[in-house]
Order: sequence, then C-alpha cells, then structure tokens
Amino acid sequence: MKIGRFQVMAILQAARAKQLGLPLSEAKSWGLNRAIFYAAAKRGFKGKAMRGKGTEISKKAVERKRPTYSLGNEMAYRFKTGGKFYFTMGESFQTESNYQRQIMKRFSGAYSKAWKEAIQIVRQYPKETLLSQNSFFQNVYRPRRDELAAKWTEMVEES
Repeated sequence: MKIGRFQVMAILQAARAKQLGLPLSEAKSWGLNRAIFYAAAKRGFKGKAMRGKGTEISKKAVERKRPTYSLGNEMAYRFKTGGKFYFTMGESFQTESNYQRQIMKRFSGAYSKAWKEAIQIVRQYPKETLLSQNSFFQNVYRPRRDELAAKWTEMVEES
C-alpha cells in the first residue's frame, strides 16, 4: 500500500507532539488532526467535511464548549471524553482507533520502523523549531515529505 504525504504529516506531527511532552494517545490524535487540517487547507477548506468514524461526542456538546489547546504557536480544539483527551475537527474526534485505521494500518508491519525514524527526525531539531507551526512545516516536514513517503512505501512493500 502506498504511503502518501498525509501519512507522513500525521506521523511527523505525532512524533513532534510526543517530543514536546504529550502522552502517546494524545500525540497520535494531534498528528491525525494536523494531517486532516493541512489536507483541508490544501483544498482551500472546500468540499465535504472530513468526518472520521467513531465520533464520541454529540454536535450539541461541541457547539456548547470549544476548548482549545496550543502546541507551541499552533492551536487545535481538544475535548476530554472517556478519561482521555482527543483533538477534534468539527464533530469528529481523532482517536487512537482513527489513527490506527488511517495511518498505522497502511504500514502493515512497518509502522514501528517509520515511527522510530520520525522520532529520530524530530529529535534533531531544537525545541524552538518544534514549537513553531511554520518552522516545523518548512524545516522538518516539507524538505523530506516525498523522500519519506517513497522510503516508507518501499518498507511496506518489503514487509
């Protein structure tokens, strides 16, 4: 299965969040949330809303309260449900099961290698780079997105 920029963004963002101190489940939620956000931004936020399966909160609850969380200078909506925090786009939570289905499953048995590489990559950068939305995008993600997509696709094909 081909690994694309969406999966690369999600893993690098999750590794970034983990490096900056979020627990792994929240880091995965952050990574998927940011991949969805950037995919929507690329399309100009047009078209159908991206809705994931497993929405765990009603629309009314989302409309009543929109708590935000900042990772450096980047902000996302975050809710606590079932004792865990998840990031959300509209009504859809980005949960561990969503991350599993949309990201990890594409890697078959090669996910742990890709995850380790993503962690190694983000550790190479100063905290200031990781805290900046623009610096992270321009210096960490953008220069290697296609290289990682190709490399990780090859890893998947070999596994």
